[in-house]
Amino acid sequence: MSSPVATVGILSIGEMGMGIAKLLIAHNFRVVTNVEGRSEDTRIRAQNAGVEIVPDDTSLVAESDYILSIVPPRDAFYIATRISAAFNARSPPKATPLYYLDLNAISPSSARSIAELFTTKSPSIKFLDGGIIGGAPHPKPEASSAPPNTTTVSSHPPTTSTWQKPSIPICGDISSVPASFSNLSETLGLNHISDEIGIASGLKCCFASLAKGFTALCIQSFTTASNLGVLPLLLGELEQRMPGMMKSAGGVTGMPPKAYRWVREMEEISQTHAEEGGFPSSSSKTPSTGGIFTEIASLYKVVAEDTILGEEKTERRKRGRTIEDVAAAMGEGLAAKRKKKE
Repeated sequence: MSSPVATVGILSIGEMGMGIAKLLIAHNFRVVTNVEGRSEDTRIRAQNAGVEIVPDDTSLVAESDYILSIVPPRDAFYIATRISAAFNARSPPKATPLYYLDLNAISPSSARSIAELFTTKSPSIKFLDGGIIGGAPHPKPEASSAPPNTTTVSSHPPTTSTWQKPSIPICGDISSVPASFSNLSETLGLNHISDEIGIASGLKCCFASLAKGFTALCIQSFTTASNLGVLPLLLGELEQRMPGMMKSAGGVTGMPPKAYRWVREMEEISQTHAEEGGFPSSSSKTPSTGGIFTEIASLYKVVAEDTILGEEKTERRKRGRTIEDVAAAMGEGLAAKRKKKE
């Protein structure tokens, strides 16, 4: 086998991280991760994806040409701080620059804070701001299907597969990137949209406003309709009169394992609309001026903390696999919460 194009560190190997890892490995990149302190599920995901596990952040920094941060939004700054500290702890110092791509769902101001961290603490780390719009990469069915009675030996998709990829806008200075960046960009489908840090994160937040904001509306509508006993009628009306909306509503069933991540994401979106769009947002100084995405964050917090849906894991789905069951589980959780308050 030829030498890897480059080594990419990924933090962390969740559903999206695993998809990106498989895509990179299929195109001759070496992928490494650190699962120190993470769950056994994360370790298994990494191993199943063919990712090499390194013992700590210092090793991750030493091995990597690029690091992709794909973590819950609440952890974005913490992970950047960890990598900065590990980079600075290298002895002797790392000879070549390390490119750090923050692909998390954070606000432009949060992205700028991370950029400032690296500029101040670790100027040899080159920061690029990004966002992921769409689902995890996967081989298109028509490209990966095997003939009947064919035995599949490897779990890793062939490099000749045609992949379904999300959009990944990025911004920042790419005037002096290494030669391997072109291959990385082509493989992942990176789209450089600006030299100004924060623009890509802003685009991601605006898109997620629509996609996950709509999912929140569906959760409320379907739950109330279920409580009223008219959910089948509501779904029938949607199917007949708004089939496009009904198709989009299918995202409700993929939501449960991600709800805990979306709480902070909605808060970052609220911050984006306040700071970049001029809309009201919540703050400790003026808690009564919360915007609509502050309320949506509260809804996802209810899903994550007050219903059985919050216990769902991507690898082991039990509840919420249909719209009807999401609505039923929400109704159960909200009823139990009301009972506790009485």
